[in-house]
Amino acid sequence: MRPLIIINFKTYKQGKAAIKLAKDIEKVDKKAIIGVQDSDIYEITKSTKLKVFSQHVDPFKPGRYTGYIIPEAVKKDGAVGTFLNHSEHKLDFKVLKETIKRCNQVGLKTAVFAASLNEAKKIKKLKPNYLIMEPPELVGGKISVSKAKPNLIKDIAKKLKRPFVVGAGIHSREDVKIAMKLGASGIAVSSVITKSKNPKKKLRELLR
Repeated sequence: MRPLIIINFKTYKQGKAAIKLAKDIEKVDKKAIIGVQDSDIYEITKSTKLKVFSQHVDPFKPGRYTGYIIPEAVKKDGAVGTFLNHSEHKLDFKVLKETIKRCNQVGLKTAVFAASLNEAKKIKKLKPNYLIMEPPELVGGKISVSKAKPNLIKDIAKKLKRPFVVGAGIHSREDVKIAMKLGASGIAVSSVITKSKNPKKKLRELLR
């Protein structure tokens, strides 16, 4: 089974560079989900047919909320979903619950990050469209969750009883194979693609 792949652009690429990367990804995997900065959503959705997610939204409705990002805004620009609760942008559980509720109201999908099995169990009750397991201590590192914490992936598959994606440090085809064998339905990556000199080649390697 071909894994679902979620690629977080973070703030590595902006403008034309982000659009080019999105086009390169589309050439390899048209079903990939990409999380981009809000300033790039409109242009990327016009330039590709990928599923484009915002990297974050806030739970507010249109009104007097200077500096916040509301679900309606990113959806209007073409986003089909949003990331929430990444380890670099953690949310209080009450805020997370309200944000998912707001996203559901406007028809915006949610991909929610969890740092532990206990957090994943709590998030599961909120019924996000995608649940991404990422141990924060491995995010951005050279050791993958597949090799550092294989038992965690196995426990999640056994105890969570719903599809989930794993991320943190994944950089090789072997990492992907281990994650899938242990029960994950896909992978979440960032720098391995966004910082690659040849992202198309690297993505093909991961999905081969």
